[in-house]
Amino acid sequence: MVKQLEFTLPAFKRGCHIITSHITSQLPDLPESGMLQVFIKHTSAGLTLNENADPSVLGDMDYILDKVVPERDPGYAHTLEGDDDMPAHAKSSLVGASVMVPITNGRLNLGTWQGIYLCEFRNYAGPRKIVLTLMF
Repeated sequence: MVKQLEFTLPAFKRGCHIITSHITSQLPDLPESGMLQVFIKHTSAGLTLNENADPSVLGDMDYILDKVVPERDPGYAHTLEGDDDMPAHAKSSLVGASVMVPITNGRLNLGTWQGIYLCEFRNYAGPRKIVLTLMF
């Protein structure tokens, strides 16, 4: 069986943000076992799983992604939407648009130190649409 719902995250500032509680607050009672796919409907933000205990990881992730894909590279052709736009698209492709999380015993089966991250790559992004697909 598949169940799907869509909701909108509030706008977040540029950077990585743990959104696990935003996701779980939208979920119905979970089945005993299955899978949850979390998908973002945007090309300038991404989703990933990472450290949820030490907040310095969030800043380090931003730093690393900015080093890998810098702004204002003279080789970029897509520049009409601002210095952060083309790098946002590239970072989104590197990070990805979805994560899969197993469901075990009626709960998300995340590791002890894992959280779901929204990686917001735009300086002035708005709310982001998220699709949750439960498969059981």
